[in-house]
Amino acid sequence: MPSGKVHLTVELALLPGWVAAGALIGLPRPHLTAFALSYTCASLLLSPDLDLARSAPASRWGPLRLLWAPYARLFRHRGLSHSLFWGPLTRLLYLGGLALLVLLPLHLWLGAPLPQAFPTRILPPVLTGVYLSHLVHVGLDGVWTQMARRLPNR
Repeated sequence: MPSGKVHLTVELALLPGWVAAGALIGLPRPHLTAFALSYTCASLLLSPDLDLARSAPASRWGPLRLLWAPYARLFRHRGLSHSLFWGPLTRLLYLGGLALLVLLPLHLWLGAPLPQAFPTRILPPVLTGVYLSHLVHVGLDGVWTQMARRLPNR
C-alpha cells in the first residue's frame, strides 16, 4: 500500500485540478470554497486509514486521536471503511455521534443551544469533497495493489 505521505501528496496535488474543473463548469465560488475545504479536511483528518489504530490521519488529531480508537476497533483495515459509499458515511456518522455526545449534555445540563439549521445548499459540495478525497485514496490503493501484483518478485 502507498504510505500516508503518498496518499496525502496525491490527494492534495489533485485538488487544484478539481477546483479548476468546478470553476470551468461554472460552480459558484462559495461551492468551490466549501468543496476545497471539505476535500482538504477529509484528506488530512477523515482518511479511510482511521481504521488503523496508529496512522498518520489519527495522529493529525493530536490528543483527540483517542476519539478514533473505537472506530479503529470497529472497522478492520480496508474493510467497510474503504467501501466507496459506506466508508465516508461511517466516518461522518461517527463524527456526528461524537459531536452529539458533547453537545447533548451541554444542552441538557447547561442549557447551551443546539445547532438549529445547516445551510443545505452547501451540502452537495461538502459531501463531494469528502467522497472525492475518499475515492482518490481508495483508487490509489487499488492501483498500487495492481502494480505490485504485476511486478516480478524480487
